[in-house]
Amino acid sequence: MPCHNQSLNNVTTGQEHNLTKHVRFAASSNSSNVLNLGPQLKLLPLNSQILELQTIIRDKTTSRGDFVFCADRLIRLVVEEGLNQLPYSECTVTTPTGHMYEGVKFERGNCGVSIMRSGEAMEQGLRDCCRSIRIGKILIQSDEETQEAKVYYAKFPPDINRRKVLLMYPILSTGNTVIEAVQVLIEHGLQPKHIILLSTRAKAILQEFPEITLLTTELHPVAPTHFGQKYFGTE
Repeated sequence: MPCHNQSLNNVTTGQEHNLTKHVRFAASSNSSNVLNLGPQLKLLPLNSQILELQTIIRDKTTSRGDFVFCADRLIRLVVEEGLNQLPYSECTVTTPTGHMYEGVKFERGNCGVSIMRSGEAMEQGLRDCCRSIRIGKILIQSDEETQEAKVYYAKFPPDINRRKVLLMYPILSTGNTVIEAVQVLIEHGLQPKHIILLSTRAKAILQEFPEITLLTTELHPVAPTHFGQKYFGTE
């Protein structure tokens, strides 16, 4: 499995894997924004399926059942492509008919981290792809007096500094919450280049941490900030 629950032994050795699969990412109608954010922004190709899912999620008349169904589909697309950003090596296996098959296997030592509460909506999509993956959690809320992002809870695998991390947060508006989460991961010894941020909708965060890989389906000036309330039924 690509996300086997085991330490990644060679992330911190300085040896980087050259074998990384990528899709042909979209140029986007906001191509100037994409260029400004740099090559670490990976925007999934905008096709009719993604556009319809984004439309249903944004429609104020969408029922919660339809919202959750479409959000889960969109999350799954992002998670699947997020796994394509993980390092792998070539391998050869023997088929049941005795033939040799040249394939690949993912390196071990990956984990997920969800930013509560919205990020928890992405956990099941990741577990559907990686049954044994470890998932950490981090809770960040705005201080009532200063309105600054403040960390209230953080729990990660003890060897988080040696892992590739899929950081899950579906909607980015100002990016303050994610910036604070990344800062906490860095304080735990994780290098920014080993963080892959998974989001269904994104805005500039790479200006703060240019080494992070940001994988998303959309760049748009208006964020569907109702996502968490609608998904969890707390509107």
